[in-house]
Amino acid sequence: MSRLANKFADLKASGRKALIPFITAGDPYPEFTVPLLHEMVAAGADVIELGVPFSDPMADGPVIQRASERALSHHTGLRKVLSMAMEFRKTDQDTPLVLMGYLNPIEIMGYEDFANAAQRADVDGVLTVDLPPEESEACVSLLRERGIDQIFLLAPNTNAERIQKMDAVGSGYLYYVSLKGVTGAGHLDTADVEQKLQLIRQNTALPVGVGFGVKDADTAKTIAAIADGVVVGSALISKIEANLDDPQQARHEIITLLKSMREAMDV
Repeated sequence: MSRLANKFADLKASGRKALIPFITAGDPYPEFTVPLLHEMVAAGADVIELGVPFSDPMADGPVIQRASERALSHHTGLRKVLSMAMEFRKTDQDTPLVLMGYLNPIEIMGYEDFANAAQRADVDGVLTVDLPPEESEACVSLLRERGIDQIFLLAPNTNAERIQKMDAVGSGYLYYVSLKGVTGAGHLDTADVEQKLQLIRQNTALPVGVGFGVKDADTAKTIAAIADGVVVGSALISKIEANLDDPQQARHEIITLLKSMREAMDV
């Protein structure tokens, strides 16, 4: 079993749900990232999504867009992100690490070179926002050969047939985008999310994480009651943006928020 499969199995056996924080690698500067990853694990993170900065992050709202801009100003590209993953793995062999980003940097590197580099960095999963399952065979097969999960996004309007396609080629977990729009936007309709999760679970046995709209401990608790994992991104990155002149305060606020989410999810 993969690290992700083991993690979700262990959580299910203990009656707990996955807390999955997302941060953009290199924001606000490269040296900030790896220590924060370790602190997030200590605060209760079960899986980490590490964002690969991109100049045109079409699915991301303004908060994460600006995070990418800050990271790119420090030349944080895909290879540097993989180096961060490798550095993280030197002292953490347990926490699943998922790279989340867009297809363009992978295509520039080349699928095989990327798959080899991701394997060397001991990455567990890749979530490529703009890679549809119908066009994923080349990338998925290379990653699968190296024990790396390809994770897909589900939208509120994803139908049963398409869920089945993602189930057939994907692994690790599925990420349900709970809102129509970009990250950090809108208000979660819990009843609507629960109804959609019923359809998803009729068409896949993969765990389902829910994100896009998780802002605080109360939201995390509500989503944890109906999903297998809770993904939080913009709410964390906003702490960095609000404290650009005091990164240690940003780190403190991120860890405080994650601890409150973990506690609420475990009650």
